[in-house]
Amino acid sequence: MATNKNNTHIWRNLAQGRIFLTLNFFKKYWIYALAFIVFMLMYISNKYMCQNHLQQVMKLRVELDNARTDCVTASAKYNSMIRESQMKNLVDTMHLGLTSPDQPPYKLFE
Repeated sequence: MATNKNNTHIWRNLAQGRIFLTLNFFKKYWIYALAFIVFMLMYISNKYMCQNHLQQVMKLRVELDNARTDCVTASAKYNSMIRESQMKNLVDTMHLGLTSPDQPPYKLFE
């Protein structure tokens, strides 16, 4: 009969929250509880900082892609201007008597 009374006492204390987290528990292990709380706060802040850094990296990656596109466009435009001026200089130095047409090309046959 004593074990039955002991079991109900344990269940009642467990339901009321007195079995594990008692005042004696906190008096005995306060430094470990404090260390656990500090480590959890550090973990949460580290995760928050990592998420912010990932968002910044993604934003900078998009900006870099836009800059690369602008660079390729400017390079292509520059190269097309250089080719045309080089061809004009080459024709002028060889004295071939060729000039750029004033009128656009047209079809002779349809």
